Amino acid sequence: MSGHADKGIIVTTDAFTQEAKRGATRDGAAPIELIDGEKLVDMLEMPELRLRAVTTFEVEHSFFKKFRA
Repeated sequence: MSGHADKGIIVTTDAFTQEAKRGATRDGAAPIELIDGEKLVDMLEMPELRLRAVTTFEVEHSFFKKFRA
């Protein structure tokens, strides 16, 4: 990071390596907050975001072919 940033944020749905974690907190650099998949899910479940889980279904169209006239 360069410029006038006070902090950086990197988000992944996976996990960060130990090397990435060390690099995010190196001396003399602006801090970088690492948000991995687990933390991201926790954040999305925060009540103040007012998100709710939704169940979705996919239709198996080939199943219905035998019912066509």
